[in-house]
Amino acid sequence: MAGKLNVDGILLFEQPFARVPYENYRKVFRTTQRNVDRDLKAVQSTANDLVKQSSSGSLSPEAAIQSIDAMIANVENLKHKLSELHDTAGKPTQDVIRERLQHLAIIENIPTASDPEFGRWADTRLDRWLVDWALRSGKEKTARMIAKEKHIETLVDIDLFSDIRRIEDALARHGCTEALAWCSENKAALRKMKSTLEFDLRLQEYIELSRASKREEAIEYSRKHLVAWQETHLDQIQQAAALLAFRPDTSFGRYKRLYDLSRWPTLIQSFRRAIYALNTLPTEPLLHLSIYAGLASLRLPSCKDAATKNVDCPVCDGEGESKNQGLGLGKLAQEVPYSHHANSTIVCHITGKIMDADNMPLAFPDTGYVYSREAMEEMASKNDGMVRCPRSKATCKFTDLRRVYIS
Repeated sequence: MAGKLNVDGILLFEQPFARVPYENYRKVFRTTQRNVDRDLKAVQSTANDLVKQSSSGSLSPEAAIQSIDAMIANVENLKHKLSELHDTAGKPTQDVIRERLQHLAIIENIPTASDPEFGRWADTRLDRWLVDWALRSGKEKTARMIAKEKHIETLVDIDLFSDIRRIEDALARHGCTEALAWCSENKAALRKMKSTLEFDLRLQEYIELSRASKREEAIEYSRKHLVAWQETHLDQIQQAAALLAFRPDTSFGRYKRLYDLSRWPTLIQSFRRAIYALNTLPTEPLLHLSIYAGLASLRLPSCKDAATKNVDCPVCDGEGESKNQGLGLGKLAQEVPYSHHANSTIVCHITGKIMDADNMPLAFPDTGYVYSREAMEEMASKNDGMVRCPRSKATCKFTDLRRVYIS
């Protein structure tokens, strides 16, 4: 059907839209689990003491009643905490997840891109992307205003980006406390991602103590927070230990780099990459990514030629010109590939590698399916010179495969 929606492609682009509230709900769950474990452990400890004292005959009825009352109080306190957590964080997050999934479910029932319902859905999506762009650009007031006017507060991540900005502002003021608190809350996820953000933050705090000539505090800090990383960061820890012997104005290469204040912007970038990765957020604004996709379908080599530029072409617009001339989409277009390829590019279905003169394409004689020589040679080496097409299931000798010439 002409104009049929590519629902899978749209949903692939919208992964962060559903993932962010899911990650928030996971955080609520972990907090709830910690509260339950801590309070239940206290109740269990009291119960074990009761059993021991009862077995030894040293437990009076009054003491037993007092201990049981204490356990009941602990359970009631836990119940109150869980109820409060559910009302303040759990239920709102559930509502956000529900509304976002319902918003995505709309496109599954829209037959074509020309349907008016899709136009309304796309308008809401554009509003979401504008809010995302404003938040990434530090324009939080603008983002909140758009979200309120368009009634899409539950469909955008204002709270997340507000938290990101708070932590980044603290790092810009040369403070690691907020970022380290975030690392503590997401320790398991960061470990799974093999992120070194926490170590980098700890190292920076150590460097600042050394910069302030607080040597004793720096040594104690290293023992408490850096030594635990020695299995993976021993060289850096040893280098940091030697830093105490150098002044901040040293000209000695490696130690000068440790004292360099440019490490702080690098930490901000590392934190941003970590929190984006945790929430599957792209590093570019969603608005830019969507524009890239459109520009990639329009950009031609002739767009660089002043003689062939088209004033109505968004790729030609603003490329190499002042900001007052056009929208400047040509600047974004410089980052995307040309829509026209002079030579074909074929990727092997098995290995995912590009087939070229060094890894030539080979075709099965009967079906015509094409795969790379590398894939076929590996398959033949394992099957006594026989190869099998994974799509048609046809088999033949490796020597019967036909060479294909790319034009």
